[in-house]
Amino acid sequence: MTKLLDLNPQRRDAILNAALKEFSSKGYDEASTNVIAKEAGISKALMFHYVSSKQELFLVVYDYFYDLIKNEYLELMNYDEKDIFDRLHQSYLLQIKLSEKYPWILEFNKLSRTTNSNEVNEELENRTHKEHSSCYPKLFDEIDEAKFRVGLDIEKCKQFILWANVGFTNEILEDIRNSESPAINYELVVEKLDGYFDELRKVFYTSSNE
Repeated sequence: MTKLLDLNPQRRDAILNAALKEFSSKGYDEASTNVIAKEAGISKALMFHYVSSKQELFLVVYDYFYDLIKNEYLELMNYDEKDIFDRLHQSYLLQIKLSEKYPWILEFNKLSRTTNSNEVNEELENRTHKEHSSCYPKLFDEIDEAKFRVGLDIEKCKQFILWANVGFTNEILEDIRNSESPAINYELVVEKLDGYFDELRKVFYTSSNE
């Protein structure tokens, strides 16, 4: 097992966060281990004491965040909740909790892009038998469609809601990444969430007066 995961959590997370940011934003081929080491606050030589190569670092990052998303997001989602906006609400709270500690975790899917390395591509291909990390399709499965206004195209409505969801997620992520404070103002985020969802309900759901 790589030495990286045996480090104290603070140093481990500094390296993992720096690597996830670099790999997800630039791709495996263009990612710089110099940048990762500098961002993590350690020397490149020390970083390669913990991992043997750029390829090993990439795969460790991939596996670590895949498992984290699976265990601390996907498996905690309650899909018995059939109201799409209530389901999205719990999804956001779980995402925010993860993003506070790992600000680039929602960029994880970008790690699956094809690279110029046949070895890395083969390793990624070997991992595709695992459940896909994207939660969006399942988020919209088996929702209570009876709440929607009569005559609406439900599938198109889901797409509109998804676009709104992506936009708000990006807004939250920007706030997290640009904040000087490591702590997230959960009350403010939840208040904004509730405001958005209240307006979306007015657009898509049948009101009590109808």
